[in-house]
Amino acid sequence: MYYPDEVIEEVRSRSDIVSVISGYVKLQRRGSNYFGLCPFHNEKSPSFSVSPAKQMYYCFGCGAGGSVFNFIMEYENYTFPEAVRHLADQAGIAIPEEEDSEEVRRERDRKTRVLELNKMAARFYYYQLRSPQGARGMEYLKNRALTDETIKHFGLGYAGTNSTVLYRYLKSQGISDQLLKDSGLMQVNERQGMYDKFWNRVIFPIMDVNHKVIGFGGRVMGDGKPKYLNSPETVVFDKSRNLYGLNYARSSKQKEFLVCEGYMDVISMHQAGFTNAVASLGTALTSRHATILKRYTDEVILTYDSDEAGIRAALRAIPLLKEAGVSTRVLHMEPYKDPDEFIKALGTEAFQERIDQAENSFLFELSVMEKSYDMKDPDGKTRFFQAVAGRIAGFELEIERENYIGAVVARYQTSYEGMRKMVMNHLMQGAPVRTAPRPADRERRAEKENGILKSQRLLLTWLVEYPYLYPTVSAYVRPEDFSDELYREVATMLYGQLEKQELNPARIVNHFTETDQQRTVAQIFNTEVPVASQAEQEKAIAETIRKIADNALRQKSEKMNLADIQAQQAFLDAQKRQQSLSGLHISLQAGKNKA
Repeated sequence: MYYPDEVIEEVRSRSDIVSVISGYVKLQRRGSNYFGLCPFHNEKSPSFSVSPAKQMYYCFGCGAGGSVFNFIMEYENYTFPEAVRHLADQAGIAIPEEEDSEEVRRERDRKTRVLELNKMAARFYYYQLRSPQGARGMEYLKNRALTDETIKHFGLGYAGTNSTVLYRYLKSQGISDQLLKDSGLMQVNERQGMYDKFWNRVIFPIMDVNHKVIGFGGRVMGDGKPKYLNSPETVVFDKSRNLYGLNYARSSKQKEFLVCEGYMDVISMHQAGFTNAVASLGTALTSRHATILKRYTDEVILTYDSDEAGIRAALRAIPLLKEAGVSTRVLHMEPYKDPDEFIKALGTEAFQERIDQAENSFLFELSVMEKSYDMKDPDGKTRFFQAVAGRIAGFELEIERENYIGAVVARYQTSYEGMRKMVMNHLMQGAPVRTAPRPADRERRAEKENGILKSQRLLLTWLVEYPYLYPTVSAYVRPEDFSDELYREVATMLYGQLEKQELNPARIVNHFTETDQQRTVAQIFNTEVPVASQAEQEKAIAETIRKIADNALRQKSEKMNLADIQAQQAFLDAQKRQQSLSGLHISLQAGKNKA
């Protein structure tokens, strides 16, 4: 769905960012801004700031930042159009929908109807569990030591032994057979006609990150097959794109996620206080799951069953998580099979100890691989180390290879030099990994460039905070003087706003569509440098202007084509501006008085 810029700006302007974020984060005023604990990473001291003047948020801890739209998108996992609609609804703004095609509107309506139907079914199962017919299901859950609060929290229910009871109930509510088919709640055959997919099962509603019921899982009562049954794929349910428990885990303050195998593991772990637990839905972890996890965390601890199937599942998951950029460790639960058994036997403190002791995924892979070799036989041990060296040679970074060589030497008490030579032999036999150190002058240049970028960020931040400085700043520094393409684009837009006296930094953030770009722009407008007094602040601004002007002049000189008359003129103009900087004086008080 495309919304015109004027509609987006109306929604943003009527959605005060402090009011919106206060509904999610406890904020306290500190000076002109508000601060609270960041909802996107675990922290003890508030580093999450919200600026009513800029209508932006920024976390100085993890770098999350942007406009009110970005916050809703990141917190609720909404797309941009969904965030616009959500805020428009809250602000009471009617937004146009006519640009959607008839087909798009029909598909959206179909999804809405299936979600509503799933909600009706979830309520039906919920009340069935608490009825006399649900006694068997309730007994099962109580035997698993689940509390009433936990059962309610996860919306657990029960489908009785009558295989048409839900069908008859939903038909009594006027639901069409076509919609029942679309929902995945029913099955059809020639002999029975339409009947319930779930019966004689404890029901686990499956929710998306926004707590909407998108499907169901059912655990059979007794020895029936299959033991666990999931909803089929529907217009709202794709098991490879969802994780059970993510709707709660995403709000956990823990930095890592605990990934386990099934519904009961997630539920029992949440009940024990480990609210960062999730599970894939009746399938092995996929690359899509890994990508979803990366949205919320950089670290995963695999808490799969300790049997052979659990070990195989962990070995499949590790490379997928690594490819997605997620650091992975493996929790050992021996002598117990799964987290539920472990926690019941040894308690939460012992389980937390196991979390703290979780093994690096590469070392876990080696411990599994080791079982294929006779480590008591010299030849077997040598073949094992050759295989290990081959794995280490696969790491791209030299420092990573060095770290793992050290870890292997420490674990297996072998020769460091011998292990390193094995790794180098593998590298020489295969495609070489470029490890040449960067020359010192390039290091210094990179450091200098980073310093220039920080100066440019500071100047743009100060222009937002002290817009009355614009005439002075623009006399010496032009948008083309910013060395990074993104910075130049931001400077051009900001200068345009200041020229028209229509300062709106949040609108600049919304101009960019990529999340990384939006975060960078948020950082640009939230750069800080500690100063003790107004006089120091004024001095810092003047020095920053000089530094940027000097850098711009130097770059123009290095890149100038002597045959290019325009380039020569641009250089001469920059040179004049730079020469006139000697008498530059910044007065914040004078500017405030004018403002």
